[in-house]
Amino acid sequence: MTATYPLLRATDPGRWRDTATAWRAWAATAGRWAAELRAHAIRLRTIWTGSAADAATAHLATLIRRLNLFRLGCWIADQALSEFATALARSRSMLGGTPAGVTVAGDGTVSGHPAAAVRDTAATITAALTIAAEADGAATSRLSEMDTGGTASPPTGDPPSCTATPAQVRQWWDALTPAQRRWLLGAEPGRLGPLDGVPAGVRDLANRLTLDELPTRLPGLDALRNRLADGDGPRAYLLQLDPAGEGRAVVALGDPDRAAHVLTQVPGMTADLASYGGELARAERIATRATELAPQHATSTVMWLGYDAPDFVHEAASRSQATAGAIGLRRFQDGLRATHLGAPAHQTVLGHSYGSLVVGTAAAQPGLATDDVVFVGSPGVGVDSAAELGVPADRVWSSTSHSDVIQWAAVAPRSLVEDLALSQAVPGGALLAFTRPENDLFFGTNPSDPAFGARVFASEPDAGHLGYWEPGSAALDALAGIAVGRGDVIPR
Repeated sequence: MTATYPLLRATDPGRWRDTATAWRAWAATAGRWAAELRAHAIRLRTIWTGSAADAATAHLATLIRRLNLFRLGCWIADQALSEFATALARSRSMLGGTPAGVTVAGDGTVSGHPAAAVRDTAATITAALTIAAEADGAATSRLSEMDTGGTASPPTGDPPSCTATPAQVRQWWDALTPAQRRWLLGAEPGRLGPLDGVPAGVRDLANRLTLDELPTRLPGLDALRNRLADGDGPRAYLLQLDPAGEGRAVVALGDPDRAAHVLTQVPGMTADLASYGGELARAERIATRATELAPQHATSTVMWLGYDAPDFVHEAASRSQATAGAIGLRRFQDGLRATHLGAPAHQTVLGHSYGSLVVGTAAAQPGLATDDVVFVGSPGVGVDSAAELGVPADRVWSSTSHSDVIQWAAVAPRSLVEDLALSQAVPGGALLAFTRPENDLFFGTNPSDPAFGARVFASEPDAGHLGYWEPGSAALDALAGIAVGRGDVIPR
């Protein structure tokens, strides 16, 4: 469409969001039908055998496949319309408020004084109309290319090996025909879902199919299902799901393949599927605030629980789970680069608590696909200086609230011995030794210590260990500012 000021002012993004939610609801309904048919097929095989039973079972399998193809089409429409609604909301937010002395006519003509304010207002309106027009073109293209009803045939070549890089996985996916992609989505969604290098939208489709076949009794899955169905907030993309053990999941808020800014957040100790709702809500606050700060560009935040987070203190005192997690995190970041559309996104990796050790371990080797690294509430990141990370020191950020227990709970053994000695050596030594925060922590120098060399940003003194994401807080503003590439979060 030709985006005009009157049309954009009259457009209600909520109606498009409601339409996307309706497509999601149709997919859920078809999923219930498919589940009933699977149950019937299982019962049928226990009581009926022979050629007629085989034919009936085959017919049920065909119906299930067609229902799954219908669901895929619903979700593709949902993705396209959700991103369109989000882009319209961003563009409309840019029209609100005009400087004193400036008037915007009903057709978008800008007049008034001073001249600089008139020019800036006109430029903002033009940018907003450009966003709306580009979003309309992208949605139209995605909907017109929707094709889930054609033939499906298995791929003829070998699948990517377990050692293939995300870039090689992307090359493999691009070389498949539409029929082969349909077959993989319908027949082997569990194979596609975890593959870094497969586009985010495709992984979301595959993992949603996989999720619906998992038992409902698994802790946390109901909350995850509810968020995936939710029509409020950024559209959720399920990029990884592993119910084994305490469960792992990776969820993006907004399509990371189409966003100009992508922040990956790594949670810490005790994070699992059962606690996933709170972790995802914190990532969503960054996405919401980032969109308010920089509506001219799309921002996607990713809650990356792609590793086995420690549950107990003795596990959290070891680097082993962080070392294993860092490998997966580096691969995931490479995958974001491989599947991104258009110019490379500005990528940020944020580690909280033990997750900061995962991020620090990943960043300690050259080549981590990120532009900024952020640590909050850290027990140390595996190195003693920002200069030891494979990221420029002026792109390393950190914050630790004065009330964050991590500064007392994660004291390095050497510092603990020194504190014990001080408490014995002088009157009042215990008060002096054990009531002040430490910078020598389990896994190195506190990255919020000026000696570490990171750019330290403010957080509320009473934020504790989880208050860095509180709405209206200085820390949340800083996290959102870093996510959208602002270098002025704090002075250099």
